[in-house]
Amino acid sequence: MQRPISIIFRNMDPSPAVEDRIREHAAKLEHLFHRIISCQVTVDVSGDRHHKGKLYRVGVIVRIPTGEISVRDPGPKNHAHEDIYVAVRDAFDAIARRLEDRARRMRGDVKAHETSPHGTVTKILPAKGYGFIQTSEGEEIYFHRNSVTGGAFDMLKIGSEVRLSIAEGESEHGAQASSVVPIGKHHLLD
Repeated sequence: MQRPISIIFRNMDPSPAVEDRIREHAAKLEHLFHRIISCQVTVDVSGDRHHKGKLYRVGVIVRIPTGEISVRDPGPKNHAHEDIYVAVRDAFDAIARRLEDRARRMRGDVKAHETSPHGTVTKILPAKGYGFIQTSEGEEIYFHRNSVTGGAFDMLKIGSEVRLSIAEGESEHGAQASSVVPIGKHHLLD
């Protein structure tokens, strides 16, 4: 890597053993994608009042020449993440899949799909006119009000299912959707 790895511990004391494991995983990433500029890892622990154990959340942001790829929110609670090493492994497995996908797209080795990628709206900021979609592959995609077909931006809510086309290049928010089509349970919405 051209720059050192940044490791941040939140709500917990730093752990040299965990840092070593993170550095091992980061080194493996470089074998998948040799043009990594930097890697930032955030390890957070949260106690849940409805659950006895603590759950670890690991976020990874990898910067590459064309932008950044990130794993930020683990989604639903995964009780396997009571083990910090499992949480680290899962976060790096997810970022590795995204790096491999990006490398394939950059090489032009992308498979032709019969249908457009689909995902679920995970965040929407109506006043600012944009939001984020999590694809079925786990990638977080930015979308703007203008990319939603049929002027349906105001109909979208967190949890809305959509089909999308991903634009080449990156926005300031990461990967960006060039078009977003709201879908119902089994068909496109009118």
